[in-house]
Amino acid sequence: MSTNPSASNGMPVVKGRSAGQEGKFLTFSLADEEYGISILKVREIIGMMAIRTVPQTPSFVKGVINLRGKVIPVIDLRLKFGMEELDYTERTSIIVVDVQGPVETFIRIGIVVDFVSEVVNIKGDEVEDTPTFGSQLNTEYILGMAKIGKGVKILLDIDRILAAEDFGGMDLTL
Repeated sequence: MSTNPSASNGMPVVKGRSAGQEGKFLTFSLADEEYGISILKVREIIGMMAIRTVPQTPSFVKGVINLRGKVIPVIDLRLKFGMEELDYTERTSIIVVDVQGPVETFIRIGIVVDFVSEVVNIKGDEVEDTPTFGSQLNTEYILGMAKIGKGVKILLDIDRILAAEDFGGMDLTL
């Protein structure tokens, strides 16, 4: 971390991992909160489709879909975050993303979200570091907090959220 001693109030400004977090983000909603993931991670957005369950997987792993001949695991981001499970609606979407796998490989995964909002261009000065919530709460998966208009969007590090070890040894590499 670096500090900037020339802050207007005389206090140093701490710049951490969110400094320089800018670019285009796909925003979506979960439980009335807005989140964003880098558009560079997104492969496509699809409506809900039949998900085949896979035995002995974590509860947030809903199963797999057949997407144009490729078997893609699907997780419910609400359940991954410990939120209440809801019935899917016509607005519920699956965002297909590529996440970092082991040793220079990628894993294609579908994430279920309440609904997709928009793609926004976020400038570096619109992003603040993740607030400190104490040592009991892990916020390593949050890139930063984007101030857009009067709202805040939580920018997610999808690679950290969807770690390969979450899938119980399934070989998901592309």
